[in-house]
Amino acid sequence: MTKPRTSRIASTQKAHKTAPHAPPIERIHERAAAGAQGFGVRINRRAADRLRAGHLWVYASDVDSVEVPAGEAPALVPVADSRGMLLGTALYSPTSQIGLRIVSREAIDEAAWLQLLEARLRVAIRRRLPLLDEQTNACRLCFSEADELPGLVADKYGDLVILQLLAKGLDSAAVRERCVRVLREELAPAAILERPDPRVRELEGLSAPSQEPLYAKAAAVVSTEFRLNGLAFHFDANSGQKTGAFLDQRANYAAAAEWARRMGFATRDGGGRALDVCCYQGGFALHLAQVCAQVTGIDASRASLEVAERNLLANHSRLAAQVDWMEGDVFQILRDWSDAGESFDAIVLDPPAFAKSLRAVEGALRGYKELNLRALKMMRPGGLLVTCSCSHHVGWSELEASVASAAADARRRVRLLERRGAAPDHPVVLNLPETEYLKCLVLEVE
Repeated sequence: MTKPRTSRIASTQKAHKTAPHAPPIERIHERAAAGAQGFGVRINRRAADRLRAGHLWVYASDVDSVEVPAGEAPALVPVADSRGMLLGTALYSPTSQIGLRIVSREAIDEAAWLQLLEARLRVAIRRRLPLLDEQTNACRLCFSEADELPGLVADKYGDLVILQLLAKGLDSAAVRERCVRVLREELAPAAILERPDPRVRELEGLSAPSQEPLYAKAAAVVSTEFRLNGLAFHFDANSGQKTGAFLDQRANYAAAAEWARRMGFATRDGGGRALDVCCYQGGFALHLAQVCAQVTGIDASRASLEVAERNLLANHSRLAAQVDWMEGDVFQILRDWSDAGESFDAIVLDPPAFAKSLRAVEGALRGYKELNLRALKMMRPGGLLVTCSCSHHVGWSELEASVASAAADARRRVRLLERRGAAPDHPVVLNLPETEYLKCLVLEVE
């Protein structure tokens, strides 16, 4: 057995780094729900057309009028168009830009909604079970709107389940109890923990979650080890981004390693050299280390790189590559390295979402172009470039145009090998374009 080489983390900079239950709503007759003086919300024509086309969101700016009881905002409201025609029942978020999230095309009360939630969550989980095996025991169990449960996200990491409630209308003891019951019955996890998104919590006005697990078989467990494509990864519920890891890239991790294998990097002079930019906890880097002899991961977060190092050690029996981690500003590092003439056989670009709003798209495209330009200048002929965007507001055509412009400036010719998206546990619903947020281009650079 080849003894794994010691890795290191180098740095170019200093290290940084139960709400009360909403009152129940009585079942309402459709005509009363949609009536001009009735309890509920009326929306403008633009929003009504979107809902009739299959979308589930109504923005606050498209709400014409709100008639709800005084006091605590209700979790559910009937929604009607400007003529009073019922469009459905929605989760209500009085402080969010997304004011309404449709959960039924009929008028329903809280009891019916909880029954729907339970049924849909069971369907979502059972849809994912065939994706799990000895090689992969982590996946997204529920993907919000894509599973007809707006604002509800559940991820499985080995024997732990992480729950996120990202809409005000879900912030109740009844919803938590129903989710826990379904997850226990379907999966029998060691523990279920709630992990809110701090930014969403502020925007939605959500309550502060309990620090205690929603469920635990024995002593509270907050960390574990999970597997993706046969590799082991450390998970800590109290750290990391999203719910802790990027499960949406699972299939793309494997694809990057497979393309590196097909392109013969293992047999190249020196065994192939790979670079993972914005590597987070080492997902792409460790997969490429199965093929290439030298791999470097770059990230601005020392905490993430420390987890990446831990993941590397957990896979020492499978990886003989020399793996190094570099902490610092990826733009500055790539500028310095490209100017210095560094070269690589494979480069992965997986930056955070540069465009979190439409107004940020122009700046985001400049960022994508700069990263790709620097990467292309360092690519060896016949090299592999895997470039990603997780910005929903940046479409396929805009991303491809940005990369093409970078290729022209770098005087490199690129061939498209594959267009890829998120893993199958993050399904795309055609009526909900927001579900197609992750875009991945696999390119050969001549």
